Amino acid sequence: MSQEGKTAYAPEELKEFEEIILKKLAIAKEELTMLKETLSKKNDSGTDFTASTSKLLEDGADTLERESMSQLAARQQKFIINLENALVRIKNGTYGVCVDTGKLISKERLRAVPHTMHSIEAKLAKK
Repeated sequence: MSQEGKTAYAPEELKEFEEIILKKLAIAKEELTMLKETLSKKNDSGTDFTASTSKLLEDGADTLERESMSQLAARQQKFIINLENALVRIKNGTYGVCVDTGKLISKERLRAVPHTMHSIEAKLAKK
């Protein structure tokens, strides 16, 4: 059946997207947990016996790495929220409908970016 006349995806189609989202959500939560564990570890590199100048360099590198890990964790948290919001849209029947055009988002796009709320046409028009 063509997507042209449809205004919503059928329940069996939504089930496919729900499964994709749940798998991505599980992986994302696992990755976030690992990032948080890495961030919570205190100086575990054992650099107590190094010279003071190299200690300063290591501290700077550690700070930069922690900042980078914090940004990754924040992006991962946002991704999780977006996936959870997509599950809510599945439950309330608005999943797969572009918020800008009101048309169905292509299945290919939803499979690639299951949390999207924009069709590719709407996304390209925003640029």
